[in-house]
Formats: sequence, C-alpha cells, structure tokens
Amino acid sequence: MRKRSIIRAVLAVAVAPLCAGMVALASTPSAAAVGGSGPYPADYETSTSLPNHTIYRPGTLPSEKMPIFVWGNGGCSANGTGQLPFLREIASYGFLVIASGSPNGSGSTTSQMLTQSIDWAVAENSRQGGKYNGRLDTSKIAVGGWSCGGLEAYAVSNDSRITTTTIFSSGLLNDSDDYQLRRLTKPIAYFIGGPSDIAYPNAIDDWGKLPAGLPAFMGNLNVGHGGTYTQTNGGEFGRVAVLYLKWRLKGDTTAGTNFVGANCGLCNTQWQVQQKNLTLGGSPSPSPSPSPSNSPSPSPSLSPSGSPSPSPSPSGGTGGCSATYTVQDQWAGGFVANVNVTAGGAAINGWRVALTLPGGATITSLWNGVNTGTSGAVTVTNQSYNGRLSAGQSTSFGFQGNGTGAGATVTCTAI
Repeated sequence: MRKRSIIRAVLAVAVAPLCAGMVALASTPSAAAVGGSGPYPADYETSTSLPNHTIYRPGTLPSEKMPIFVWGNGGCSANGTGQLPFLREIASYGFLVIASGSPNGSGSTTSQMLTQSIDWAVAENSRQGGKYNGRLDTSKIAVGGWSCGGLEAYAVSNDSRITTTTIFSSGLLNDSDDYQLRRLTKPIAYFIGGPSDIAYPNAIDDWGKLPAGLPAFMGNLNVGHGGTYTQTNGGEFGRVAVLYLKWRLKGDTTAGTNFVGANCGLCNTQWQVQQKNLTLGGSPSPSPSPSPSNSPSPSPSLSPSGSPSPSPSPSGGTGGCSATYTVQDQWAGGFVANVNVTAGGAAINGWRVALTLPGGATITSLWNGVNTGTSGAVTVTNQSYNGRLSAGQSTSFGFQGNGTGAGATVTCTAI
C-alpha cells in the first residue's frame, strides 16, 4: 500500500514552493560553473518552434551525434531553468537536453510537453538547413524527471522512441497507476534521496512491482527530496546522471561499471544500491527485443491460466495499414494490452483501429491513442504525434482493462 496521503499532500502543497526557492538559487551565477564540467561547455536557448520549453546544448556542437534527454521539472513547474546546473552539466557531455517550461517561466507542465520535446528533436534532426540537421541520435532518447516531473516521465515511458527512463525522487501515487509499471519494456533507473525523501516509500513500492526481467537500477543518496540539482554542476546527482546517460545512450561501458555488478562504482559508497537484470554489454529485456520498426513486445508477466498469445489483425491490404494485438499482462480481474500499428507499402497520414473486445472486458485507461467506446466494438484513432507513418513504419498504443484480454480482434484502416 502506498503512502498516498503523505506524498500527495507534499506534491500538491510543498513541492511547488520548494522548487520556487530552488529556481531563485539556480538563477544566481554562483549556483553553477558556467558551461558545466564536460568537454562541451553548454548553455540554454529557446526555439519559436518549441514554445514553453528550454533547450540545453553544447555551445559548439560535437562532431558525433548527440543523444537526447527530455526532462520534467520538480513540482511540475513550468520553469525550464529550475534545475539549470544539473541539466547544463548533462548537456556539457554531448547531450541535447530539453526541459519542459520556458526559462524562468511560471505555471505548470504536463506529460504531453515531454512528448512535444521528443517530437521536436526528431523533426529538427531531419529539417534541412537547421543547425541540428543530422546532428542528433534519435535512436537514443531518455526521459527523466524529478518529483512531480518523475510522474510525467512515467506517463510517457511507453513511447517506443524512448531508450531508458530515469526517475528522480519520485514514485507513483496510487496503486491504480501501477499499469504504468507493467507496460515498461526498456531499462529504468531510480535516483532517490534516501529514507528521508518523501518519495522514498513510493519509489520502493514501484521497485518491487517492476516486470520480471526488466533491467533496473536504484541508487539512494541520503540527501532528502531536494536532491543536489542546484549545486555546482548538479552536485552528486548530476555526476551520476551523466554516467548513467553515457552508458545507456552512448554505449560507454566504463561509465556502466558504476551501476553493474557486486563491485560497481557506486556500490559500497555513500550510495545505497540495488540492481535487477543488469549487464554491461546489452541488458536483458523482459521480452523479445523490438523490431527495427520499434514495435513493442509483450512482457513476461502471465496470467495463471498460461501465456497470452498475440492475435494478429488482418494484413493492411487496401486499408493502408495493419494492426497486431498482444496481451502484455493478465491478472485476476484485469490486463494490459498493446496494439502495434504498421503502415503498408505507402506512407499514411493517420490511422484508425477497429478493436473488438471479448465479452466482459472494458478499457479503463488508454495511451498513445484516442478511443471511442470502452467495451465491445471500440474505435481508436491516432494522437497528433503518431499518425504519420512512413511505408513499413510502426507505432503503437496500449491500454489497461478490466476482465480478460485474450480473444480481442483488431483491424487497421489508414485515414
């Protein structure tokens, strides 16, 4: 059982003022060494094509392609410079970092802003004449966030473009949100502020509910909920975040030794470390690896009655696309399912899936699509960010439901 009342109260009342105080610190020149400690001195900028966001990048772009890290701020604050020293430190090691919220902005953010960051980076990498054209590694994207921002990171972590998720001093607030854990298929890392961190009980609860076989790391540093984000270069959290991202997004196995094995670099230090299914040279996943088209795979969590088997839809044919339905997780009274949508021999600008659920099954929440109806014959159409697909390209949507998921059918039509 989660400590819902405690953490909800703190997030709703205390975190925003706390972050406001930290913003003031981050705005002070002494709060961060200019440019960070990495080989590519970095700063931040804005873009008219990505309003209400702050972009951290090396002043001189490195010759190698930059992986991408998108970030949700503490308190879901729309101040994109609230954790400036921490984010600029990461950028100085050759990453493009995008925080939700404009510099010194006000108001609140949403998880959709993280998706907007990814969409923008992918588009900029292909924009002829743009300074990021061909300079980004869009196959290596991490999402992360602190406190309320960590909840936003969870919400989008099933995006097929994301390589790894990083949760900083955060944990799901309600047991009803545990479906977000069951749909995880990519490596995840937790960086928590120890037992004095208000998010600690919920993070530990999440840790215990991760899918079997999922590569996962948890490090606890006893600094409390406030972390070290506004210390020079992001302090110890900044140092460790850089190491983790260098490993997961750049394939730096030397950096990876800080997280893997009984004698890992963070083991037997001020960090309290836990590990699951970690190897240096390609971590095991809880399911078969996605195909090059980024189609997700089922998780290994099975119902007592046996393994759910995918129910493929008819081929795209004249409909322009095809769909495949898979039950990822089944338990007494509920399930999580995924539908993979693939364009046919030509590009499409949108798709619609006719989903027929078995008797007694109902949808309780759905992501990466827009549904009409929750039981029986259901129609799901694309979101604004996953409708356009090149020939042969795939995307997916998923949902949690009550009842039994096996036996559903799907048919896709291009629109």
